[in-house]
Amino acid sequence: MKTILVTGGAGFIGSNFVRYMLNKYPDYKIIVLDLLTYAGNPDNLPQEYIDPGDGQQGRLVFWYGNVTNGELVGRLVGQSDMVVHFAAESHVTRSIYDNKVFFETDVMGTQVVANAVLSHRDRIERFIHISTSEVYGTAESELMDEEHPLKPMSPYASAKAGADRLVFSYWATYQIPAVIIRPFNNYGPFQHLEKVVPRFVTACLLGEPLTVHGDGQAKRDWLFVEDHCRALDSALHSNVNKLQGEVINLGSGLSYSVLEIAEKIKAHMQSDSEIKLVGDRPGQVFRHTSSVAKAKELLKWEVSTHFDEGLDRTIQWYRDNSKWWDKTLWLRKVPIRTATGKIEFH
Repeated sequence: MKTILVTGGAGFIGSNFVRYMLNKYPDYKIIVLDLLTYAGNPDNLPQEYIDPGDGQQGRLVFWYGNVTNGELVGRLVGQSDMVVHFAAESHVTRSIYDNKVFFETDVMGTQVVANAVLSHRDRIERFIHISTSEVYGTAESELMDEEHPLKPMSPYASAKAGADRLVFSYWATYQIPAVIIRPFNNYGPFQHLEKVVPRFVTACLLGEPLTVHGDGQAKRDWLFVEDHCRALDSALHSNVNKLQGEVINLGSGLSYSVLEIAEKIKAHMQSDSEIKLVGDRPGQVFRHTSSVAKAKELLKWEVSTHFDEGLDRTIQWYRDNSKWWDKTLWLRKVPIRTATGKIEFH
C-alpha cells in the first residue's frame, strides 16, 4: 500500500487525479489537503472512498487546511510515501485584480511543501510539482519545449514561475526527488466555470452569448484532464533516477484558437448562441503549442483523447450535472481594471 498526499485535491485537476488513482490502485490511500477556496469543492471528491472519521476505514482522508500551514503540511507529508502538489490559485484574470493571494499560496505554499518533503526525505519517494505552461509566456518557437525561456505575462504566471524554480532549486540544492510538470490548458469534468471551455458550454446550455476576448485568435494546446492524470501516474511510477530534477511538458502538440473553440462547442451542441467579442484580457498569451518529445521519452506518454472526443465527453458531463455548476454561475466573470482605467468584466 502507498499513501499519496494530494494538495489542492478538491480542485478541478486534483479531484480528477484522486478519482483516477483510487479507481486504478485499490491498495492506495489518498490524503487530500485543500482550503476549499472558491474553486475547491468537496463535492468534487468521490464520496464512496471518504474515510468516515476514524482514519482507518476509508481510502480517502480529507483535511481542510491551508498549504501555507507548516505544522499541518509537515504532519501530512510525514504520513505519505509520495506527494503531488496541485494547490495554487490558478486563474489569470483573478490574479490581475487580487494578486497578493497568488504569491502567498503559489510561492510560499510551495516553499512549505518543499520544506516538508526535505524534512521527510528518508521516506518520500516522489514529489510531483504541478506547474503550468503559462510560465513560458507567448511562444517564441513553433513548438515550446522545456528549454523555452520563461517570460510570464500575468501575476498568476509569475507566481507559478517562482514556485516552479523554487522546486527546481530544492532538487539542485538538496537532491529531493522532485519532478516538475508543466501542463498546457486542461479541460474536462469538474472544471470551474471561469475557465473558457465550461464557460462556453454553460453559455450554450443557457442560451447566452459566448464572450471571446479580443479577436479570439489567441491559440492554446488543449489537454483532456484524464490524459493529464495518466501522465502523473507515469511520473509517480517510472524510474525516479531518470525523472528527478526534470521539467516535463504535457500537451498534444496541436493548438486551437479561442474563436475556434467557441465555434467547435457551438457545433457540437448544435447551439444558436451568438459569439460576442469583448475587450482583450491584460496579460494575454497569444500562442502556446507544446513539444511532446520529452514526455514521450521519459514518461512513455502521449495524449490518447482527441480534442473533439474530449469536448463531447465534457459537454455531456455539464449537461448531466447542472446541479453541480448552477450555484457557481455568478463566478463566471470577474471585474478588472484595464491599463486605461476602464472596468471590464472578464
